[in-house]
Amino acid sequence: MKLTKLAALILAGAMALSLTACGGTGTGSSVATSGSTGATSDSTEATSTSGEVYKIGVLAPEVTHGWSAGVAYYAEKRCQELADEGKIEYRVSVSGDGAEMTNQLDELKTWGADAIVAFPQWEGMEVPIQQAIDEGITVVNFDIEIAADGIYRVAGDNYDMGFQSAQYIVDKIGTEGTVVILDVPTSGSVAELRKQGFLENLAEIAPDMKTIEYATQFTREDGLADMADILTANPQIDAVYSMDDETSIGALQAIRDAGRTDIKVITGGGGAQEYFNMMLADENQDIWLQSATYSPDMVEDAVDMAVEILNGNVPSDPVKIIPTTIVDRENASEFLDESSPY
Repeated sequence: MKLTKLAALILAGAMALSLTACGGTGTGSSVATSGSTGATSDSTEATSTSGEVYKIGVLAPEVTHGWSAGVAYYAEKRCQELADEGKIEYRVSVSGDGAEMTNQLDELKTWGADAIVAFPQWEGMEVPIQQAIDEGITVVNFDIEIAADGIYRVAGDNYDMGFQSAQYIVDKIGTEGTVVILDVPTSGSVAELRKQGFLENLAEIAPDMKTIEYATQFTREDGLADMADILTANPQIDAVYSMDDETSIGALQAIRDAGRTDIKVITGGGGAQEYFNMMLADENQDIWLQSATYSPDMVEDAVDMAVEILNGNVPSDPVKIIPTTIVDRENASEFLDESSPY
């Protein structure tokens, strides 16, 4: 199976991110810029041997985070497979902000999309998405929730990610101590649900645990800088509740740079291959590195859901939640994947 130029660009972007911190049918694909930062990959027309050929559009954010790169990569991969089977034509578009994604949504409507898989990272997409649904387009919302009537959704269980991380920390350090929470308020429902699950479970199983909250971002650069300041302000920390693997990688670097040995646990989220390898590294066996994760490849479920709905197989529940998987040094080797872009 060949991936298009867009997938190659996405993969290259993901590799660049790891160093510093989609439709197509192979030979007939083309890439066109859309706006200043976006890109759209088109499939050539596929001839179906049975049934109707549907037009599927995927809207994803540009590569600013390894997990997002993985989403675009796996969306491209699954769409390519379905196109090779003669079931769909597709376009995968990446954008840098809500306005650009809205323009790309309009382009998909003009193209005649039967269904759209939408993965927004910005506010303001509710109105254009609702308009698309009202016009008869099937929309499957991926990950970050879009409030719209008649929408379908595939997402990870963000609440459970936080819930299980609280249990993990208590299992490792006991019911008393100091936990730093690295919150990311700009990420909307993702961080809100993870923090809610964490705090509610922690209050139940370790009511005497002290928590200190700080705001950061889902990047290793912010994790490094913010954790360095946190370490200066707090002479004793037992665990760090980080919601994202990229943030966790930066936080771990800050802890090493400061020579701190009091911190016994750093959680994460997302499933970054680099972070999995760090769990297994000899130099990190003095600290528990954990990722409460769902893989970016779950976007394939969203693509499949869209096709199933178009084929008349409407799910009884419009929301499909992907279970949380806990990864640490004891099972990280099972999740290593050299082909993953994240």
